[in-house]
Amino acid sequence: MNKPKSDSISKTEGWKTINWRKAERYVFKLQKRIYAASRCGDVKRLRQLQKTLMRSWSNRVLAVRRVTVENQGKKTAGVDGVKSLSPAARLKLVGQLKLTGKSKPTRRVWIPKPGSQEKRPLSIPTMESRALQAVVKAALEPEWEARFEAGSYGFRPGRSCQDAIKHIKNCIQTKAKYVFDADISQCFDCINHKELLRKLNTFPGLRRQIKAWLKSGVIDKGVWNATSSGTPQGGIISPLLANIALHGLETVVKDYVETLTIPKLSKKEKRRSIGVIRYADDFVLLHESKSVISGCIPVISEWLAGIGLQLKPSKTRLAHTLEPNLSEDGSAGFDFLGHHIQQLPRGKYRSDEDNHGRKLGFDTLITPSKKAILTHQREISRTIKMHRLSPQEALIKDLNPVIRGWSSYYKASDIGTVGELSRQDNLTYLKLRIWAKRRTLNVKKAQRLYWRPIGNRNWVFATKGDEPNKLILHTEFATSSNNYLLVKGDRSPYDGDLVYWSTRLGRHPELPNRQAIVLKQQQGKCAWCGLHFLSGNVMEVDHKIPLSQGGKDEWVNLQLLHRHCHDEKTAADGSQKSVNDKGIAH
Repeated sequence: MNKPKSDSISKTEGWKTINWRKAERYVFKLQKRIYAASRCGDVKRLRQLQKTLMRSWSNRVLAVRRVTVENQGKKTAGVDGVKSLSPAARLKLVGQLKLTGKSKPTRRVWIPKPGSQEKRPLSIPTMESRALQAVVKAALEPEWEARFEAGSYGFRPGRSCQDAIKHIKNCIQTKAKYVFDADISQCFDCINHKELLRKLNTFPGLRRQIKAWLKSGVIDKGVWNATSSGTPQGGIISPLLANIALHGLETVVKDYVETLTIPKLSKKEKRRSIGVIRYADDFVLLHESKSVISGCIPVISEWLAGIGLQLKPSKTRLAHTLEPNLSEDGSAGFDFLGHHIQQLPRGKYRSDEDNHGRKLGFDTLITPSKKAILTHQREISRTIKMHRLSPQEALIKDLNPVIRGWSSYYKASDIGTVGELSRQDNLTYLKLRIWAKRRTLNVKKAQRLYWRPIGNRNWVFATKGDEPNKLILHTEFATSSNNYLLVKGDRSPYDGDLVYWSTRLGRHPELPNRQAIVLKQQQGKCAWCGLHFLSGNVMEVDHKIPLSQGGKDEWVNLQLLHRHCHDEKTAADGSQKSVNDKGIAH
């Protein structure tokens, strides 16, 4: 029987009148207490707080907002076909979120791997499962953030690829070392469910629910298949479960090194001598002794076998950071997370120095890997080829995000020092010149039409007019890896130090300058709700006076808001969201 129309309208208004500030403050307060209880080992208090948080209406309504409003997959349906929920349907879903110990199967979707012909399987849960997983994750994540190892960086709030790279540079900054670069084979697909649940060690109701998600099966092209191992890629809670499964890798390596006989080193110094940096299923070991690294490999293999995993031989390599003849394949350095890390022999004037000012005889450089450079150039070529018949403005609009995203990702490397950014700008210019010549059949005419002087630059690929749209340059993002500050290993966004974390967010290399400047002006707080921006929040630039109502795209008219706060503000001022506003998830 259909509900009365007035009832549906009241539910819609009910969603719009939710006090999000109060809900977020309540949830974060409980998460801080869960983190503190986990840090001090008070298990009884920890479980009580987790149960309170999962029962709370605030956590459930925030979880629903996360998967139906903020998440990029809000328009992707599971096996039940439900997607793009209305405000009334969102409120109804809030009341349905309970730990039942049951789960519907996931829907299998195959997506291409970047730079490869292979395809990666994604398992899409139903909207209800996604929301319930967000409820559970909000309670589980603070507990494990208090326990995770300092060398773990993947899929963790407040940590990024740049932190992992900076950690590696700190390990080899003053001493050349051997490196074991490894990748875990089919990590998400092969994790042993029994061992994962044992390590999770939570209360029975939550254990049954997580087990139901793991065992729910997958529907691929209408055929149901059982899932006897692994965590479904595509689930809200899957990255956290994978990190929990791999938790302990760093500890088992350091425990082994501590038992070795290394002259002049105490037990504490032995543990410090081995560097273990992991990002999801990729990790590296760093030590100045080859025998120590070689001894760690069987220890790691045995430990991984205990949770149903193994190393991938094709992506496993033992190398040296400085000497090519000490690497097993004759090439110095290694690739990690799209970066190439290598030490190059240098003379007296270009060599790095140690903490005492002594010359080391080498220079440590972090640059994009050859594969990453080739992939980027292919993406630029593909974008230009798509716009053979498009106006210049459309080409600039699509090229700028490609250049900005790639350059920002390597902003914490030495890409500017080695001249790679200038090289990328030159290659891009050559491709654009071919694009322009094809349209005009004359090089000089093409240069007059599509390039013009702006400011102190004589050759800018830009449109005509008083406010031209111009192509950004790779060199605008030049910096050095020495400028990046590594996150402190014992810190977490749940420790309550909002100033530290909002400051780090403003310095994030992938945060566009526009957002970073406005964020600093607002002292890390949302201009609408007044809460600090945290890792994982979706931020959007808003015009205080909408463009549709005569506002200008000027600094004094800009403010930074949460995405949901932006929706409220837009509804309040009666304007439509400007096409110039961009949402960036961190």
